Amino acid sequence: MSGISAFDLARLQFAFTVGFHILFPTITIGLASFLVVLEAMWHIKRNSAYLQLYHFWSKIFAVNFAMGVVSGLVMAYEFGTNWSGFSRFAGGVTGPLLTYEVLTAFFLEAGFLGVMLFGWTKVGPGLHMFATTMVAIGTLISTTWILSSNSWMQTPQGYSIVDGRVVPTDWFAVIFNPSFPFRLVHMTLAAYLSTALFVGSAAAWHLLRGNSTPSVRKMFSMALWLLLFIAPLQMVVGDAHGLNTLEHQPAKIAAIEGHWQNDPNQTALPLIAFGIPDMKAEETKYAIQIPYLGSLILTHTLHGKIPGLKEFPPADRPNSTIIFFTFRIMVGLGVAMVLLGVGGLFFRWRGSLYDFKPFHFFALCMGPGGLIAVLAGWLTTEVGRQPWVVYGVLRTADAVSNHSALALASTLVMFVVIYFLAFGTGISFMLKMVARGPDEYGTERPTQAPGQIRRPARPLSATPDVIDPAPVREKTEA
Repeated sequence: MSGISAFDLARLQFAFTVGFHILFPTITIGLASFLVVLEAMWHIKRNSAYLQLYHFWSKIFAVNFAMGVVSGLVMAYEFGTNWSGFSRFAGGVTGPLLTYEVLTAFFLEAGFLGVMLFGWTKVGPGLHMFATTMVAIGTLISTTWILSSNSWMQTPQGYSIVDGRVVPTDWFAVIFNPSFPFRLVHMTLAAYLSTALFVGSAAAWHLLRGNSTPSVRKMFSMALWLLLFIAPLQMVVGDAHGLNTLEHQPAKIAAIEGHWQNDPNQTALPLIAFGIPDMKAEETKYAIQIPYLGSLILTHTLHGKIPGLKEFPPADRPNSTIIFFTFRIMVGLGVAMVLLGVGGLFFRWRGSLYDFKPFHFFALCMGPGGLIAVLAGWLTTEVGRQPWVVYGVLRTADAVSNHSALALASTLVMFVVIYFLAFGTGISFMLKMVARGPDEYGTERPTQAPGQIRRPARPLSATPDVIDPAPVREKTEA
C-alpha cells in the first residue's frame, strides 16, 4: 500500500467496517417489522402460510441479527483507536446518543428476542405478539438514535465549544437537528425496500424452480405490494431530503450534480445525466445535459440555480468524482424498484403474477438492489460531507489518531480476511436457508398446546427444524 497515507488508510478501514455492518441492520429493521405483520395476519386469518413464513424468516432474522451485533462492536472501538480526535472533540454529543441507543433499543431488542424466537410454545399468543412487536420497535428506536448522531455530524446545532471540546447546550436541538427527520424516514424506508427486495427475490427463486406453494406465493405478493407503495414514497422523501441538503450542505449538492459554475448565458440549470467530474481540471467531462431539468429537480422552478463547486475553496470541496456516480446508482436502483412494484401490479391484474418467468427473474436479480442502493446512498452522504467529520466544525484530518501507515494497513488486511471468513460464512448459511424455503407442514405435523413440548425417547430427535415450532391447526391452503 505504498503511497497511501495513514489518514487514507484510517478512512478506508472505517468505510470497510461500516459498509459491512450497515447491511445487517438494514435487513434487521425490515425483517422485524415483517415478522410483526406475519404474526398479526396469522392471528387474524389463521392462514397457515403466514405461520410458515413467520418461522422461516425468524430463523433468518436471528442469524442476521447476530451478525449485525458482532459487526457493530468493531466500530465502537474504532472511534477510540483510529479517531481519537473526533472522540475527544465531539464525544460530549455522540457518546450520550450512542449510550441512549444501547440503554433503550438494544436492551429492548435483547430482552424480548428470546421470547420471540423460543417462546411460541411457552407463552400465550398475546405475550408472544407483544414480544415480536417490541423487537421491531427496538430496531426502529436504534435507528432513531444512530441517525440522530450521524445527522448531528452533518448538520450540527445545539452546542458550544469550550476548551476545544463540544458541550451540548440544547439536547432537543442536538437530537432534532435540521437533517434528522429526513434521514430517519429515508433510512427506514430504505430498510423496508431492501427487505422487500430480499423477500421478493427469495420467493422468485422458488417460483423459478417450480416451488409455487401458498407460502412462497404469499411472500412474493406481500413484497411486491410493499414495493408498489414504498418505492414512490421514497422518491418523494428523497426529494425533500435533497432540498434540505441544498440548504445546509450546498457543496455536497454541487458535487453530486457535477456542477462547477453557473453559466451567465443560461437562464436555467440543466441536469447532467452523465459525465465524468474531474477535480483537478474543475469540470465535468463528456457531460450529457438535459435542459431545465436541473432547475426543476433542485429548486422546483424552471429558472432556479444552485452554487457551483468553484464558489467553494478547493479544500472544502467534496470529491465529485465519487458521489456523482454513487448518487446515480442509488437513483437508478430506485427507479428499478418502482418498475418492479408497478410490474407486480400489472401481472397481478393479468392473473400471471406467479407464472411469468421473466418477471420472476427480474425480481431475483433485484434481490441485492436495496442493499446496493443503501451502500451507494451512504457513500454519497459520507463522502459528500468531506472534508469535514463534523460539518463546518471539525475537519476529518484533525479527527484521526496518530498511527503509522503500516499499523493501519496490517489491521485493514486483518479486518478484510476475518470479515470475509466470519461473515461470509454467516451470509452463506443465511442464503442456504433462503434457498431451502419455508417448510410446508400442513396437518401432518403434530399439534401442541401452548407451553407443551413432546419429548421423544432419543434426545437428539428433539432438535426441531424451526427455531420454535408452533402448532398448525388447519390445512395449508392449496
